[in-house]
Amino acid sequence: MPKLFHSSPKYRHHKPSGQAVVTLAGVDHYLGPWRSKASKFEYDRLIGEWLANGRRLPTAQSDLTVTELVNLYRKFAEAYYVKDGRPTGGIFSIRVTIRFLREHYGSTRAADFGPLSLAALRLRMIEAGQSRSYVNGNIDRVRRIFKWAVSRELLSPAVHQALTTVPGLRRGRTEARESDPVRPVDGATVESTLPHLPPIVADMVRLQQLTGCRPGEVCILRPCDVDTTSDVWRYVPESHKTEHHGRERVIFIGPKAQDILRPYLLRDKSAFCFVPVEAERKRNAEKRAGRRSPMTPSQSRRRPTRNRKRPPGEHYTANSYRRAIHRACGLAFPAPEDLDAEQLKAWRKAHQWHPNRLRHSAATLIRQQFGLEAAQVTLGHASADVSQIYAERDYGLAANVMAKIG
Repeated sequence: MPKLFHSSPKYRHHKPSGQAVVTLAGVDHYLGPWRSKASKFEYDRLIGEWLANGRRLPTAQSDLTVTELVNLYRKFAEAYYVKDGRPTGGIFSIRVTIRFLREHYGSTRAADFGPLSLAALRLRMIEAGQSRSYVNGNIDRVRRIFKWAVSRELLSPAVHQALTTVPGLRRGRTEARESDPVRPVDGATVESTLPHLPPIVADMVRLQQLTGCRPGEVCILRPCDVDTTSDVWRYVPESHKTEHHGRERVIFIGPKAQDILRPYLLRDKSAFCFVPVEAERKRNAEKRAGRRSPMTPSQSRRRPTRNRKRPPGEHYTANSYRRAIHRACGLAFPAPEDLDAEQLKAWRKAHQWHPNRLRHSAATLIRQQFGLEAAQVTLGHASADVSQIYAERDYGLAANVMAKIG
């Protein structure tokens, strides 16, 4: 019979003392008289705490270092921050935070890590070139790590409470650089990019431009997720960004977007609409059609490479979708040849756009024509405050008002 690796330690009889005993991490815990109700209650309590702590005994506060703490939290985070079988973006930011903690305070006792230590760590992040908003996010993640340790009874609550007294960095009151806000991308730039995109990706861009959905939502679209029974179609993604908050996400698809999507709905109901393999197949066919020299017999007999290091996925991801757009931007807006490294970096930053900017463009247009509440509902935001970040203010409206009354 195979060994059960995930079974709980047994409630046993210690005959010399007549007590019940359970062994956790090599340590015997005596529970009281054998088969007594009190001993069974004590067994349940110990096992419950042991399981809640990830099958580990709580570490004595005086012995726990910051490195040991972040190692425990990393194991928890890698199992917790998972969606649809894949790690979420939050886990990568957590790893950055953990790296800073290890480098600068790894050997420090976790119980001795206080507000001054947190402020010093924040200074190291600023010196590393992190933006003000990113530093504030990393500091929040440090507090979250220590809050988790308190919930597992690894640290005293006073440790986390002390860290909450460190305020966030304020604009204009810190040497940390400011990150550039995400702006809408103008339609002319998008139109110049579209001819250089694979036809499937170009349709994804047009669909996102019209609906204002998130990049990840257009990537996982399937025919079975689209209700076409009414004049305005309803797309309910199988998975979305805020589903863990219990929120519903509905994306409405109007006539123009329907014309783009209709051919993709003819495939199998559970298949993804936008498939990288098809885009690659079309690209290879175009390259063959554009050959100047005929194919040799050995080339015509060549079969597709198996076991590729990075084979095309079953659907586009937000990252592969973004990379395809960046490649097209490089073709649509080629950089001058006489630029140095810094100038080339600035050129690419000015002439590259990413798919989330399409969402900002849609939000701005909807807000201008239909108001903030319409933008909030269309984008699926729980609060209008979030929609205001995505939708640019219509300063032209304010100018018209002042022209009449000012």
